[in-house]
Amino acid sequence: MDKNNSLKRYNTFGLDANARDIFRVRSISGLRKKLKDNDLVIYILGGGSNILLTGDVDSLVLKNELRGKSIVSRDAEGVKVAVRSGENWHQFVLWSLENGLAGLENLSLIPGTLGAAPIQNIGAYGVELKDIFEGLEAMNLETGKIHFFEKEECQFGYRDSIFKRELKGKYFITKIFLRLQDAEKAKVSVEYGAIRQILEGKNITQPTVKDVSNAVIEIRQSKLPDPKVLGNSGSFFKNPVVSKSHFLSVQQNFPDIVFYDLPDGTVKVPAGWLIEHAGWKGKRIGNTGSHARQALVLVNYGGATGAEIKALSDEIIASVKGKYDIALEREVNIW
Repeated sequence: MDKNNSLKRYNTFGLDANARDIFRVRSISGLRKKLKDNDLVIYILGGGSNILLTGDVDSLVLKNELRGKSIVSRDAEGVKVAVRSGENWHQFVLWSLENGLAGLENLSLIPGTLGAAPIQNIGAYGVELKDIFEGLEAMNLETGKIHFFEKEECQFGYRDSIFKRELKGKYFITKIFLRLQDAEKAKVSVEYGAIRQILEGKNITQPTVKDVSNAVIEIRQSKLPDPKVLGNSGSFFKNPVVSKSHFLSVQQNFPDIVFYDLPDGTVKVPAGWLIEHAGWKGKRIGNTGSHARQALVLVNYGGATGAEIKALSDEIIASVKGKYDIALEREVNIW
């Protein structure tokens, strides 16, 4: 493989691997031409914050560098915004705040690009992308045609969408449309105790969207390591969701287990709590381990391979399953 096609700088774990070919997508026409000339399997790369490279990639990697964002319209229902998929998510959040828009503040400092946001249905502190989502445009990788997906077509679930299932690897998301609100009229969401605690500590009784964003940034920086300093992909596992009956059987043996009842009658259990109480928090094996401040984050202390990190995740999954009879699922994509 061509060593000039190194993926090391394009993944937040800082893992050294090479692709057969890397194409920087900067225009729709350029992407369409590349697809027409391509006969390799295709991988799509945004900010590289949600992948684990376990070896070289014998494929074409499309590096999303589509840029551009604008306010499309304003009406009684809010402000419609269009954003191209290669934009950095957090920089877009900051742009929305600078333009007096509300709706994204609880999603501050989430790594990655706009194109990854609907695939994952990203969420944090009581807000998910689907809450503000209107639709997206995506190119069919086989035909080169652009298709518009309404919100319902995306089949959003918890950290899930149709693009992680039936349509995985079949479309390249090019643009998303969101419905935001006027910040001066919007009601901010401070339901999470950690956000309230920070605001109260600063004597902020009537928080603005900027105040909430700053609080979220402070929380995330205190809990999550900076990938520029310590290689990681943020939350490595999803918070498992189990049936009520299954949870009650687990709770009989572990009455102190932390949980959240969901509207559909199921129960969400924090993966970080399970991993920590299974004895993994801060544990290091070779050049990888579970982070000391957040058990949910697996890290590369330097020199780790993707295979080592995956092996650690396998051990954690087996350990949690063995102790709690709850199956963890990786949030990252394994390449």
